[in-house]
Amino acid sequence: MNKELIIQSSETGIEIALLENKKLVELHYDNSGGSFNVGDLYLGKVKKVMPGLNAVFVEIGHEKDAFLHYTDLSPYFRSLVKFTEMSINDKSGGSFDFSKFALEPEISKTGKVSELMQNKPSVLVQILKEPISSKGPRISCELSIPGRFLVVTPFNNFVNVSRKISSTEERKRLQRIIESIKPANFGVIVRTAAEGQSSSELHKDLIQIVDAWKAIQFNLKQAKAPQKILSEQNKTTSLLRDLLNKDFNLIVANEDTIVKEAKDYIAKIAPGRESIVSLYQNGSTIFDHFGISKQVKSSFGKTVMLESGGYLIIEHTEALHVIDVNSGHKFSNENQEETALNTNQEAAKEIARQLRLRDIGGIIIVDFIDMKNADNRRDLSAAFEEYMSVDRAKHTVLPISKFGLLQITRQRLRPEIKISTGETCPSCEGTGKVRSSQLLLDDIEKHIKYLKANLNTNLELHVHPIIKSHLTKGLFWNSIYAKWKKAYGMFTIVEDPGFEFIQYKFFDQNTAEEIKF
Repeated sequence: MNKELIIQSSETGIEIALLENKKLVELHYDNSGGSFNVGDLYLGKVKKVMPGLNAVFVEIGHEKDAFLHYTDLSPYFRSLVKFTEMSINDKSGGSFDFSKFALEPEISKTGKVSELMQNKPSVLVQILKEPISSKGPRISCELSIPGRFLVVTPFNNFVNVSRKISSTEERKRLQRIIESIKPANFGVIVRTAAEGQSSSELHKDLIQIVDAWKAIQFNLKQAKAPQKILSEQNKTTSLLRDLLNKDFNLIVANEDTIVKEAKDYIAKIAPGRESIVSLYQNGSTIFDHFGISKQVKSSFGKTVMLESGGYLIIEHTEALHVIDVNSGHKFSNENQEETALNTNQEAAKEIARQLRLRDIGGIIIVDFIDMKNADNRRDLSAAFEEYMSVDRAKHTVLPISKFGLLQITRQRLRPEIKISTGETCPSCEGTGKVRSSQLLLDDIEKHIKYLKANLNTNLELHVHPIIKSHLTKGLFWNSIYAKWKKAYGMFTIVEDPGFEFIQYKFFDQNTAEEIKF
């Protein structure tokens, strides 16, 4: 798989697009100039205890207090509070040795938050979810500090290896290495990316994470809540940390500062691969040059077209998201089961991409085209799980029901991305909205290809005069019209001044009847 990271910096902020085999799969907005990003650590002050919810509200500097439930306190909450107080009151020249820190007993899994928070202490917390709508941040006291190959969790001593590493021998090897180099009072989770890595690389990663923990100790000295203690890396470097592998072969940005930051970070985590980072200096915008703007327009909105002619309808309700799969005009009466399976499999791949791209979370219900064959339903379910395997968000996929419904739950940590795919209509001077004109030629070509392949008729395309001019401009052998005739067969273009700018229709020349879809 070919992975590329395209970074566009503008006055409004930084946009980051992740491409896999030239296809847009993730779109991020770097909010590192702001605050309350997932992974940030804050010293917070308990403001309100809610015994009925078994939770507290913690002031961390946001206009809305953060929500902290008992289940997010961590079994090592007493150790965390003790460590926080020791660090704040530490008057020594250097931070105390954490490996000699005496751990406190674990808290009960079914305890009461009021018993632990009655004095409303200052607590070290980590952002789990960014503020969304009218809600404040969601936080946790179960701290984790991620590296490229490892994730460190303080106040415990376990070592866990990612379940995605299937080799038993490799899992044992990684377990032995980490147990031999791990400092006391640190738990370690070995990430999937650690598979095949040498002990020196793992040790180097662990040292960097432990240094980050020492920085937390230092920043806690004399700190007063609410106060940020440690910031997560900016979006660019955090993506590189999680995604950089042998498949990652291009990083392009349109700003010198971002290029330098990316090169410096890659020099630390993967020396010798700095050459994959380059500065974009062409005339057009970087997102237009790499085709991202067009993909954004075609991928967002209520309707998403599939290459075969089918389409998805994506709806959001208060409780869940609903995705309906439709075959469009390509449905064949000869073998409906096979057509349904092919369309469903294509839709499954696109749905997995849409969940990542829009960062859709919560409960998602997919209504696939009905299939009578149980084996086909199982094959579709297996294919969908395979497409979802590259999704870094936690998710659960249930088997397809006999009604053709697939249920998914997916973790979401940031506000869902919503992009308007309409643009002001030039024919009505901004009084209405139409589908993006960037996609007009693609839509016309798809219909021509289908009609010429499936209907034995003399085809006539009616369009606005400006569109006809665009299709026929240039020398007769290299115009868009000429290329389409060569590819799909003879048809005629007719201009109609009464049409809206992006309106088009197909007619049968023999009968003068419009061809409906």
